[in-house]
Amino acid sequence: MADSTPTNAEAACFEAGIKFGSLYHQFAGTPVSPESAASLETAIEESIENQPHCADVTVEVQREELTAELAESTADYTELTGRFLEVEIVVDCEGQEVVTRMAMEDGYPLMKLESVRDTT
Repeated sequence: MADSTPTNAEAACFEAGIKFGSLYHQFAGTPVSPESAASLETAIEESIENQPHCADVTVEVQREELTAELAESTADYTELTGRFLEVEIVVDCEGQEVVTRMAMEDGYPLMKLESVRDTT
């Protein structure tokens, strides 16, 4: 029987997935406006960076898309969805650095693995 113990790289990728799941499902639906976008970016980054093995989080609320959405609305805010976000999460776990990213691709907020690098 082959060893089924996850490699350090696999464990790091799993950790990155947990961070993205937490980020997306914790903050989806949060009220956001052009005026609150910067503080929401900071809140998301600082929240996710609290998690184990999280080395860096960069969140950008896409203000042009947000403004376009609000131009067709009577409200001054809308709810946060993946189409308003670009995110990069860097995980450092057991000597493995994993870089993940979320951005719109073909109309869908796609989360993907960008790289895995041995840092030992």
